[in-house]
Amino acid sequence: MSRRIVILGGGESGSGAAILAKKTGIDPFVSDSGILKPLYRELLRRNSVKWEEGKHSDNLLEGADEVIKSPGIPDTAPPVLNARRRGIPVISEIEFAGRYTNAVKVCVTGSNGKTTTSSMIFHIMKKAGLNAGLAGNVGSSFARMVAENDHDYYSIELSSFQLDGMFDFRPDIALLLNITPDHLDRYNNDMQSYVNSKFRIVQNLGKDNAFIWCRDDMISSGEIMKRQLNTNLYSFTLNPEQGQGAYIENNKMIITTQNNQMEMTLEELALKGRHNVYNSMAAGIAGQLLRIRKEVIRESLSDFQGIEHRLEQVLRVHGIDFINDSKATNVNSSWYALESMNRKVVWIAGGIDKGNDYSVLSDLVREKVHAIVCLGKDNSKLLSAFKETVPTVVEASSMQDAVRSAYFLAKNGDSVLLSPACASFDLFDNYEDRGRQFKKYVREL
Repeated sequence: MSRRIVILGGGESGSGAAILAKKTGIDPFVSDSGILKPLYRELLRRNSVKWEEGKHSDNLLEGADEVIKSPGIPDTAPPVLNARRRGIPVISEIEFAGRYTNAVKVCVTGSNGKTTTSSMIFHIMKKAGLNAGLAGNVGSSFARMVAENDHDYYSIELSSFQLDGMFDFRPDIALLLNITPDHLDRYNNDMQSYVNSKFRIVQNLGKDNAFIWCRDDMISSGEIMKRQLNTNLYSFTLNPEQGQGAYIENNKMIITTQNNQMEMTLEELALKGRHNVYNSMAAGIAGQLLRIRKEVIRESLSDFQGIEHRLEQVLRVHGIDFINDSKATNVNSSWYALESMNRKVVWIAGGIDKGNDYSVLSDLVREKVHAIVCLGKDNSKLLSAFKETVPTVVEASSMQDAVRSAYFLAKNGDSVLLSPACASFDLFDNYEDRGRQFKKYVREL
């Protein structure tokens, strides 16, 4: 009798899992409480996958051996609670896909920098001539890649929601970039639950694997002290500390792994800003552990192009720089963005607050920001946080309004920075939609 799998969510993750299930002889059924995008509807139809949309049927779980949950669906969703009540395992698409590939998997998590670092690692792999894929929370779903075009190597970005549904999956190399408060609304506002979620990346690591972590991140460092990790540890830090991993000394990045050492000056790095030094160190360590030649790693870190919606230079209009950092969906991301600004800033911020504490931004905002444009349905928290700090705080109800207001408030020599510190779902489909609208209205100025 063929196995039956119920897949909750019919987006990139869910449809990818369905295609892989079908290919491996499993009978999948996709259920989405929303309406499927035409792209995924066609994909499911082409692969003869049964699905429903706009609801989760009452008898959905009858005969199900396993449930694959898309990362956007919370643990409190009725079908998830129902499955757990019945003792049906609920896993993530990453866990499922990992069963069907023998590829080397480099997995990246953290509150900030995941997409940049996993894209950098992929760039290093491709430059080295490896048959590599970029998957997970960035690019195509891991399951879809395994089903349609399996690779020898993967760089996989993992969110905490994906990690929550992972049990037997084991990365070959795991990276934890940092842990700062984020998505606490999904973790009952309990920071330790969120930390535990991130640390699921190490749960199956053994002596043949490696764990790369940031020594300067106090939460990660404290947690490592509490845990017995039976794997090879490599840390990265901005301080001149010898040892296995990466550190900075005399304006040089030095990477040491297993008697292998390479160095390059900070000026050579393609991406500027302190957060990108961290990302480059993490990617460089991973490259060395994959035994990629130093020249290739050095070249990759010096010509990497960066990613859309992350501190992306859009245009200069009448001496005003417009910068798209729509991917900054939490306070810490916006902190890094503001910290890297060397001109006076008109800051466009706001959206769906995920339990944000804006006080950590106060000093930077006081120093660098002379006007804030609040872009969200409810801006009350932002307004009360900064109305005493910043001379001008205005509200906007659309991206077009926000861009025009920011342009009006900015002077020649300023930067207009879209770095929302919030999720986008109140006014936009996602952070990409928000960033593309920003770029569209900037070009129309």
